[in-house]
Amino acid sequence: MFDLILNRLRGKRILILGFGREGRSSLRFLEKYLPDGEVAVADKNEMEGVKHFGDHYLEAMYDYDIVIKTPGISLKDFDTKGVEITSQTDLFLSQFHAQTIGITGTKGKSTTTSLIYHLLKSSGHNAILTGNIGIPCFDVMEEIKPESIVVYELSAHQLEYVHNSPRVGVLLNIFEEHLDHFGTMERYAEAKLNIIRYMGEDDMAVVHESLMEDAWRLFVNNIVFSLFDIDDLVDCTALPLLGEHNLLNVKAALLACYAYGVDVRELVPYLYTFKPLEHRLEPVGTFGGVTFVNDSISTIPQAAIQACNALGRVDFLLLGGFDRGIDYQPLADYLKSNPVPHLLFTGKAGERMMQLIAKAPEPVEGPTLYYYSSMEEAFAYISTHAKSGDVCLLSPAASSYDQYKNFEERGAKFKRLAAVFGK
Repeated sequence: MFDLILNRLRGKRILILGFGREGRSSLRFLEKYLPDGEVAVADKNEMEGVKHFGDHYLEAMYDYDIVIKTPGISLKDFDTKGVEITSQTDLFLSQFHAQTIGITGTKGKSTTTSLIYHLLKSSGHNAILTGNIGIPCFDVMEEIKPESIVVYELSAHQLEYVHNSPRVGVLLNIFEEHLDHFGTMERYAEAKLNIIRYMGEDDMAVVHESLMEDAWRLFVNNIVFSLFDIDDLVDCTALPLLGEHNLLNVKAALLACYAYGVDVRELVPYLYTFKPLEHRLEPVGTFGGVTFVNDSISTIPQAAIQACNALGRVDFLLLGGFDRGIDYQPLADYLKSNPVPHLLFTGKAGERMMQLIAKAPEPVEGPTLYYYSSMEEAFAYISTHAKSGDVCLLSPAASSYDQYKNFEERGAKFKRLAAVFGK
C-alpha cells in the first residue's frame, strides 16, 4: 500500500516544511505508515510539534535528506542547492498518476474541479475530490480503490516542486498572480505548466488555445477545450453558471472526463444540477431595491472584467485590497471602455487602480471614484447614492489579505451587509 511513496521516504531523515493543514496531514501519514522514521517539522511560528522555528527556520532544510514542502512556504529568496524537495502533490502523483484528473489555472480551477467531481459522482462513478479545494491528498488516499477517479485541484504553489503529472491535466489559463510567492511571472507560469510537463504518451492535456504553444513545446497529447462546440450537446441557457468564462469551464470539465474515457453524453444532464460555488459571481439577493452580487474570489483584473461582462449591468463596483504588484492597466482600459457609474476602491491595490483610472481620459459622464477604508464605509456610500434597480458587484481584482483572513471572509462580510441594506 502506497509503496512508491513509502519507498522514496523510507530510511531518510524527513523534514516537513510548514505546519498548516497540509503539513499536519503529512505528519499524520508518516506517523502511521513510517512509525520508526526520523521526522521533524519546521515552521516560522513556534507551536507544539514544531522543532525548527523562527526567522531562520528554512535553514533546517540543510540538515535533512528530503523536505516535504507545503504550498504556503515561498523559497524564492532561499538557496535550495543540494536540498531534495518534494511535496504531498508530487508524492501522491507518483503513486496515483494513472487515476488522477488534475485541474489548474489562475482562475476557474475550483469551479471546474467541483463540476468534474459533480458530473462523475452524479453519473455513478467512484470519484474522490482533493487538493486546493481544501482537502489534503494524503487524507483521502485510504479511500482510493482501483476504480476510483481522483479529481485534484492544483494550485501553482502545489505544482511548484512536482516531477509527476496527472493522467489528465486541465490547464485553464495563466494570468499574472502570486508574484509575492514566485517573484516573477515566468516562475509562476513554469509552476503551472508542471501539470503537463511530465506527461507520458498515454496521458492527455486539456488546454486553452492560448496555451497551445506551451503544450507543443512540452510534446504532450492535447485537446483544446476552448474550441469545443457544445451547442448541439448542451442547452447553454439552462446552465447554472453565468458568463463566457464559466462556459469555458464547462467545456473543460466535459473534455477532461472524455479524456479520461467517460462518455460525455451521460454527463450532460448533470450540468444542470450543479450548484455554483460560494463567492463566485454569487447572487446574494435584492435588498432595498439594489441587487448584490458576491465575486470575492476575484483577485486579478481579468476576473473582475469577466464578472462585469457576465452581469452586463453594474452600477457599483467594489475593487481593491492587498497589492501583489500585478498589472492593473488591463482593468483600467476595460473600465474606460465599459464605464461603471460608481467605482469604490480600498487597500493599496485600490489606490493604484484608482490612480490609473483617474489618469485615463474621462468619458462624457465619467464614473465617480470613491476610496473606502472599511466595507461598512462602502455600504454607507452605496446607501446614499443607490437607486432602485441598481446592481452592486464585489469583484475586487485583488487579494484580501490586508483586511481579511481570506476571500471567503471578505465575501461573507459583503453578504452580511447586503442582507441588512435599506433596513
